[in-house]
Amino acid sequence: MPVDPYIVLLLGTVGLAALFPAHGTGAHVASGASTAAIAFLFFLYGARLSTREAMDGLRHWRLHLTVLACTFLVFPVLGLAARGLVPTVLTQPLYQGLLFLTLVPSTIQSSIAFTSIARGNVPAAICAGSFSSLAGILVTPLLAALLLGGSGGGFSADSLVRIVLQLLVPFLAGQVLRRWIGGFVARHKKILGLVDRGSILLVVYTAFSEGMTRGIWHQVSPARLGALLGVEAVLLAVMLGLTWYGGRMLGFPREDRIAIQFAGSKKSLASGLPMASVLFGAHASLAVLPLMLFHQMQLMVCAVIAKRRARDPEAAGEPAGPAAASRATAGTGSR
Repeated sequence: MPVDPYIVLLLGTVGLAALFPAHGTGAHVASGASTAAIAFLFFLYGARLSTREAMDGLRHWRLHLTVLACTFLVFPVLGLAARGLVPTVLTQPLYQGLLFLTLVPSTIQSSIAFTSIARGNVPAAICAGSFSSLAGILVTPLLAALLLGGSGGGFSADSLVRIVLQLLVPFLAGQVLRRWIGGFVARHKKILGLVDRGSILLVVYTAFSEGMTRGIWHQVSPARLGALLGVEAVLLAVMLGLTWYGGRMLGFPREDRIAIQFAGSKKSLASGLPMASVLFGAHASLAVLPLMLFHQMQLMVCAVIAKRRARDPEAAGEPAGPAAASRATAGTGSR
């Protein structure tokens, strides 16, 4: 079961913020750099996503609608149901972070990797993840406004304006300029990937520094963290079961059910962290904690499931890249 090295870096960044939080002028500089980093992240996301390839994937629209429904409908419903755990199991801030977790889009990169290992429909996983990430730029803030409202760590109409300016405008700019810079972005994918991750580390450091200076972390005890992990384990188990058996009930073949399970049960750390920083401000550190824990949990559990799926009798004799590739093409615009 893999431990994501990036999670180790994120935890190290959290520790750095706990020991050496940014104060005064340093906090203002870190905040400004974090804002610029978030805008640059979504500019790169826009420059990478091929609109033509995404439209090609619409031919497999039933699968993509199923994944979107899992991501932005079923997940939030389960998040709302967890409200009954406050205050006996979860504190209100941790519950808000858990609810926010259920609103963010699905992953692309890990969904593709696990779908490939399990001998599923890899192109469909690419396309489903791309649609989810694209929809999340608009859907996640709107759902946050609807479900979190004024209690969401200071969420307000101003947050929607910040979302448009810091996320949507840079993303659209990347889409417009993709014609001229798409080749450069593709050729320097590894270097720009490091920029992506470095930018997110800066966002995490800024959020947790502000949380430390405001004393937010005194609200979290080891017992509450253990309870949060238990709740997230149940959430992940329910979604893995619903996506697999629900796909069977809807008549999808095995290779499509694999793509639905891995794309429909996961949440994107790369998209969620910047969004939380914009939406929650000073409360972002607690808001992203459930997402960080869920991210590592989903990697470990899905790695085991993917290997078991690859050994299924149904998978015997199938190539790693399924024949379903001809039904749903989505290119290489993954992250």
